[in-house]
Amino acid sequence: MGKTIAVIGGTGLCDWPGAEVLEETALETPYGVPSALVQRIRYESAEFLFLARHGHGHEIPPHAINYRANIAALQQAGVDALIAVNAVGGISERFVAGVITIPDQINDYTWGRQHTFFDGNNGKVEHIDFSFPYSQDLRSRLANAAVDANIAIEDYGVYAVTQGPRLETAAEIRRLARDGNDIVGMTAMPEAALAREAGIDYASISLVVNPGAGLSDNLITIEDIRAVIDTGMVQVKSILARCIAEY
Repeated sequence: MGKTIAVIGGTGLCDWPGAEVLEETALETPYGVPSALVQRIRYESAEFLFLARHGHGHEIPPHAINYRANIAALQQAGVDALIAVNAVGGISERFVAGVITIPDQINDYTWGRQHTFFDGNNGKVEHIDFSFPYSQDLRSRLANAAVDANIAIEDYGVYAVTQGPRLETAAEIRRLARDGNDIVGMTAMPEAALAREAGIDYASISLVVNPGAGLSDNLITIEDIRAVIDTGMVQVKSILARCIAEY
């Protein structure tokens, strides 16, 4: 029996033109309801589960997402491997708008989020090894799929996770750069850690949609971000379809 693969996506990934929605399931968990219905999708030659991280109307801001319910729902659905899609800002020189990266490390700058299943309420405590927050096997599969699709990627990157929903100040981006971060986004944590606690392989494919604050002569506009998303997410979906079909 094959493994069950899921994709969790946010900005730019709530719609799958050309996909067939085979099933939609409303799930409840001990941590509440997930952001959206869990969909079973057939896209190109791949079949997988999909969860809209911010809701299908993109109405839930990053800091208010019920990450525990999302991961618990996917665990309940029998998911073995989870690919997160993230729209991020670029910090390091190579990570300009339009670049697709498969990050390998995380720095967490968030606060106040319900970040663990081991909160003392279920009588269990486990200290997970989080040295390498992303599954190397799943990262390699994504990288190989990009090669097969003839799509250039960066197969590394340190993802700085900020609180949001506002974008960062120029001073904050300078600090993140000093900390060794390559990209910045708002949703990798606690999602990655919760997946590890749940025993789900987890990796991210991230699309750089704008330069970090202060790294460009121009202000960051939603119109510019949307233009990059419209092009980049087509490539991201192609990588996803190839990766999942070969899993």
